[in-house]
Amino acid sequence: MAIRYNLWLDPDNTAQHRAVEEDIERYFIERFADYPHIRLFGADPYDYDAPFNRLYDVLMARAAEYCERTWCYVASPEQLNRCFFRAVGRSNKFVQDDRS
Repeated sequence: MAIRYNLWLDPDNTAQHRAVEEDIERYFIERFADYPHIRLFGADPYDYDAPFNRLYDVLMARAAEYCERTWCYVASPEQLNRCFFRAVGRSNKFVQDDRS
């Protein structure tokens, strides 16, 4: 399998990596606006059918396609994951269940 991730192929191009990551984070926040408030993990954080977990999978795939289409840039899974969770932290669309 060939290495495709821009971050790995050109690690010194930090300006491009930062610009792409900022755009991916904005992309996620804009997508969150399409949904009603989303509950974060309830009793079982490993419930892969929970709305948050389904949303994660769908948006990760869409963000990867968006990145390639818009930037001609192949983001690494780690970049996408980091941007996703930074966006979750900045968004007001997520409601966390009590852990008690």
